[in-house]
Amino acid sequence: MKLKWIFSLALAVAAFGLTGCVETIDGRHRAGVPMVRDRVEGRYDRTPAELWAAAKDVLKHQGTLVSEDTLKNVLEASIDERRVWVKVEEFDTKTTRILVQARGKAGGADMEMAAFIDKQIAVRLASGNLTPATPTKR
Repeated sequence: MKLKWIFSLALAVAAFGLTGCVETIDGRHRAGVPMVRDRVEGRYDRTPAELWAAAKDVLKHQGTLVSEDTLKNVLEASIDERRVWVKVEEFDTKTTRILVQARGKAGGADMEMAAFIDKQIAVRLASGNLTPATPTKR
């Protein structure tokens, strides 16, 4: 009988510890698995306006742009049933920092998607082409 109670208590603690709220880049909270890395950071020697344009173009090209918050400098998109947030902020006078966060449908972190979007933004900046000719295959 004692073993059943201990097992039930351990199961309840595990269920409570694996679920919760996760803060997104734009300051809101979503249901998800906490304590899992879900952000990628990149720093570029470009102006915030250039990074904003490149990030917006990449998000539109890869999925659907959901919101554009110019006060917080955050873009939100829906890509392949995932939510992706991109924050553009000035790091110092020459460098601009970009944060990319991706979460799956069930609230789980998706580092691969975050890294993919960060890479696509870097490629778009390096090529100078803000309008892709053909969609990328993944």
